[in-house]
Amino acid sequence: MATPPAPAVPSAGRALPQPTPETQHFWDGAKAEKLLLQRCDDCGKVYFPPRPFCPACASRSVAVIEASGKAKLYSYVIHHRPVPGFTPPYAIAVVELAEGPRMMTNIVGCPQTPEALVLDMELEVVFEPQTDAITLPFFRPASSLAKG
Repeated sequence: MATPPAPAVPSAGRALPQPTPETQHFWDGAKAEKLLLQRCDDCGKVYFPPRPFCPACASRSVAVIEASGKAKLYSYVIHHRPVPGFTPPYAIAVVELAEGPRMMTNIVGCPQTPEALVLDMELEVVFEPQTDAITLPFFRPASSLAKG
């Protein structure tokens, strides 16, 4: 059995995902600043992370759709220890996308404090290139769009 490739690590030290055939569409979309999800053609469930079958009904009839990029803060922790590629403190968060799925991400564009990170706050996706091949989706408070 072959050893899986090590995750890509940019000069800043952050470990990056290794795209697979099942996830390549997601990473291509992120590079184009589009948040791509999958929707089951049989039961209608929208899901994340990418996979070749519906997690609800196991159908392999799935379509790639562009998400709105809107989300709400579902849960988070504020991490204070140094980790390569991150400057503490930083929020490790789970956001609930407007389309229903939840995804793990980081919250950017606001203080990393409990006062600023309010559960159910409205968020908007923002894309940050990490390398030529990988762009990561992060989320920022939706109100920051009107200010910036």
